[in-house]
Amino acid sequence: MKWLLALLAALNLSACAGLEFDDLPPLPKRAPAQVGVVNHTGKYIYSASVDGAGGGNMRKWSAGIASVCCASIPEVWYPGMKVQVRWNMPIGEKDVIKEKTVEVEKYDEPGDIYLHFFPDDVIRVVVTNVGPRHPTHPIPLPVKPANAK
Repeated sequence: MKWLLALLAALNLSACAGLEFDDLPPLPKRAPAQVGVVNHTGKYIYSASVDGAGGGNMRKWSAGIASVCCASIPEVWYPGMKVQVRWNMPIGEKDVIKEKTVEVEKYDEPGDIYLHFFPDDVIRVVVTNVGPRHPTHPIPLPVKPANAK
């Protein structure tokens, strides 16, 4: 019986030896990035993160530079690239934490990650080397409506 168990173990190990890891696609090279939050809503954002990296404390209708360390992104954008965004938009004293998988918009070179929050939990994620106040930032600055408080 012992020799049968030894034979089965040897067969299992030899089957694993035949696996070809060369056929697996290489992992994409990653670049360091900082995270910035841009709030296009009339609600305060207490915290926000992308794939676990981030910060927050963003006033309504405001934009902050990417100053929260330490995220990373693939050096080259690929179709279907997604990140996990988590944020807390409290109502009064009550935390309202939400999470959403968001597709990253196409970028040509690595840069910082900007999380743009819009009403109705619409989020756009852009990667850019220019801050939200720069005229070539992919999304214009938030504009407070005339009738907003």
